[in-house]
Amino acid sequence: MPHNTMTQTAERLSREIRRWDLVALLINVTVGAGVFRLPAEAYAAAGAYSLLAIVICAVVMGLIVLCFAEVASRFTGTGGPYLYARETFGPAVAFMVGWLMWLTRLAGFGTLCNLLVIYLGYFWPAASSGLWRAVVITGIVLSLTIINLVGVRESAVVGNILTAGKLAPLLLFVAVGLFFIDPGRFSSAARPGLGSLASGVFVLVWMFSGFEAVLINSGEIREPRRSIPFALAVSLSTSSLLFILIQAVCIGTLPQLGGSERPLAEASSRFLGGAGPSVISAGALISILGTMNVIMLASSRIPFALAEQGQLPRFLLRIHPRFRTPHVSILISAALVLLLALSGTFIYLLTLSLITRIIVYAVTCAALPVLRRRKAAPAASFKAPAGVLVSIGAVMICVALLFSAQWHEVRDVVIGASAGLVLYLGLRFAQRLGMTR
Repeated sequence: MPHNTMTQTAERLSREIRRWDLVALLINVTVGAGVFRLPAEAYAAAGAYSLLAIVICAVVMGLIVLCFAEVASRFTGTGGPYLYARETFGPAVAFMVGWLMWLTRLAGFGTLCNLLVIYLGYFWPAASSGLWRAVVITGIVLSLTIINLVGVRESAVVGNILTAGKLAPLLLFVAVGLFFIDPGRFSSAARPGLGSLASGVFVLVWMFSGFEAVLINSGEIREPRRSIPFALAVSLSTSSLLFILIQAVCIGTLPQLGGSERPLAEASSRFLGGAGPSVISAGALISILGTMNVIMLASSRIPFALAEQGQLPRFLLRIHPRFRTPHVSILISAALVLLLALSGTFIYLLTLSLITRIIVYAVTCAALPVLRRRKAAPAASFKAPAGVLVSIGAVMICVALLFSAQWHEVRDVVIGASAGLVLYLGLRFAQRLGMTR
């Protein structure tokens, strides 16, 4: 489908995500549940040099974000990385990108839903098992579904509130914890090997990833070609600084950081007293809920974007006459999420999410030089400095990260991709026979 037709279809959606709403959504999804767990994993891999690992990871993600900023500044339609892949590499590659992104978002939402129930069990033990677990999960999914059905503006407002709610305990953790740091825990740190430092960087990619999910909603962002590069830069800078400060406090206040299961909660008990773990656990609940809200917003738009290009049935394009939201796509995504969250059988899909994201990153980074050479490509509102070199470096980094994956994770990606390929070929065959509308 030509680009202008895609834009016209996307314009039926309501553009209610403003520039600072977008910044809040990006911070919301980046500063997610991982920040409450990964400081321990990074320390176990690289010790006190996990601070350096965060800086290296921020630089790596900065290269990828630069590529995303330029490529995204060329488009205004819904789809994000799926749209970029379609306009650059064609429908087959785009479908695979969109398909894997959708599966990853659904599985990620379901996993976070169960993680939220576990954290809720800190305050209400009955919520983590049995009937009450099912009731809580159902209530969470229904609530976020209704918010997203009523309107993207309402979802963005909820995102802003949850972003503020999650940042408050983290900022308190940093502001107080910095005064209790033991400098000796840094000066006496043993230097890790290159492999250990690389392992720390690999782990931390989880903490920095997720921003691409928000870009799926470009068709509902005001002035996306200008707002997206600005929001990406602000959110990455803010998140990087916050991650560095959190890691410094954890290292400086928690002697057994590498073996901790709840590093921020345990560290806070040393300088916030008995209330510390409760405050941080409450912050974790808000953080997880905020990330789930962003995932619900993004995941429901992926089928819409695929249907927009004739790669999924057209009934997914239906937009609610009052709320101007893709209600069919939202309801189908919500039903699948609820099924996965309640069954618990989806957990293995979470192991695919890092590989899937890296593949998406590599495809988008590779699109930058292709679009620069293509005369018919939409003009870019933002040009990455040394863009071609940045693109080559980012793709090489993505390939290196993929080589760090375990074989069974690669196997699962192949299984997921194969299922999507079968669906894609089946739909194309049905379309040729005139069996779809």
